[in-house]
Amino acid sequence: MAKILVSDPLSKEGLAVLDGAEGIEYDLKHGMSKEELIACIGEYEGLIVRSETKVTADVINAAAKCKVIGRAGVGLDNVDVEAATKKGIIVMNTPDGNTISTAEHTMAMLLSMARKIPQSYSSLQNGKWDRKKFVGRELFGKTLGIIGMGRIGTQVAKRAQAFGMNIIAFDPFISDEAAQRLEIRIIDLPELYREADVITIHTPLSAKTKGLLAKKEFEQMNDGVMIINCARGGIVDEAALCEALKSGKVGGAALDVFEKEPPDMTNPLFELGNCVTVPHLGASTSEAQINVGIDIACQVIDALQGKPIKNAVNIPQVETGVVAILGPYIGVAEKLGSLVGQLIEGGLENIRIEYIGELAKYNITPLTVAIVKGLLSSAMHDSTINYVNALFVAKERGIKVVESKTDSIEDFVNLITISVSSAAISQTVSGTTLKTGDQRILKINGFDIEAMPSGHLLILNQTDQPGIIGKVGTIIGQENVNIGWMQLSRIGVGSGALSIWNLDDAISEDTLSRILELPEITSASMVNL
Repeated sequence: MAKILVSDPLSKEGLAVLDGAEGIEYDLKHGMSKEELIACIGEYEGLIVRSETKVTADVINAAAKCKVIGRAGVGLDNVDVEAATKKGIIVMNTPDGNTISTAEHTMAMLLSMARKIPQSYSSLQNGKWDRKKFVGRELFGKTLGIIGMGRIGTQVAKRAQAFGMNIIAFDPFISDEAAQRLEIRIIDLPELYREADVITIHTPLSAKTKGLLAKKEFEQMNDGVMIINCARGGIVDEAALCEALKSGKVGGAALDVFEKEPPDMTNPLFELGNCVTVPHLGASTSEAQINVGIDIACQVIDALQGKPIKNAVNIPQVETGVVAILGPYIGVAEKLGSLVGQLIEGGLENIRIEYIGELAKYNITPLTVAIVKGLLSSAMHDSTINYVNALFVAKERGIKVVESKTDSIEDFVNLITISVSSAAISQTVSGTTLKTGDQRILKINGFDIEAMPSGHLLILNQTDQPGIIGKVGTIIGQENVNIGWMQLSRIGVGSGALSIWNLDDAISEDTLSRILELPEITSASMVNL
């Protein structure tokens, strides 16, 4: 009998699924402290949470029997996925259950802001009949700029089109073909800022998207632009937004999420009459709660009963019978994909994968899935891309994935080569797993190299001349970052060269810029594997 702990409220429909499962029993324990959760988690094989329970490394380390953690929802900010992976615990979420609810909520926020519904409601509740004060704006004919055309962004576009809005969007990972199918126009961010009457955000929070809309960006926008954020707090700089709302540069804002949640009730945004704010209600519909409850109950039961796993974020799916052959290459495949994903710039057009050697004799789909998962999740900074949906996301965005196989053996028993191209650049990397189990990067853009794909890697393209290594090493040392190892490759004497530096810590953007300022350096990338 497998036991599941449900530590956050779950829909009755989700609980009914657990009730009807053979060999499964569960306990409901809501509102536990961290200490209480640590004290009891050791007796459970499964854990189901929403956003309230914080599944930290301490909790995971105490989960002696746990095999699966299920998040009823999309975000995994409250689950230490790395700690769970190290402990061999499957982590899964439900990325599809609240798509419609969040898209509809975005439209509700847009209409509320444009027609000043909350403000006029409050005025009438206070005994005032003031029609002139609450003159709004129509949506028809306005231009909606969508940042992020994933599942939710796509649904928002469809609904906004029904209102007669013109749709422009920024998403470097959607093809022209997909954009034409959706009848939207893909443009870069500065152009979107200049053209949009309304801007809505539907992208994950990451190092690159934190503070995406700040003072500089607001200055580029049309006077009176309206801003909506139903994605994640922190993507919009709240202090800069507050000033832009006060000055009238931003005519209105609608926020479902905040930098800090729950926010301080003294947040100055709450005092502004042109800012609609609600307490993170994007997925708060009865239908979404039912959907994610049922989805996560089914997924956790399947995982505990040894059935095919769905929406796992930290494990590949390997066919029975070929685990021993493909298993050693899953890790290096994902890391090579992640490496390319961090090197590529601009919108992806295609991913070409070549398998050479013994691997070519088998169904290498699990390796392709691992590569695409690593590549897209790194390039798009989207933690919801996993081994189940990676190929679907690529297809949805019009990114072609092409496999080729040859069983001719070269210098290594097996070799995996990934080539990607965008409008801006092409990148090719090769790698393998050695007989010892050690993973290796063997080639980057024609340069032969043998490097371990792990840790913080600084990758430089440079001229081949004396003194460069010393200059770069000095700059890195000035940030007090230690160098673990360095590999150098060149095609010929005096030609171009490539170097990889393994660092104990990632260097700052300022240090990377200083390295790029060296006349001998033609490109520099910081990669984390």
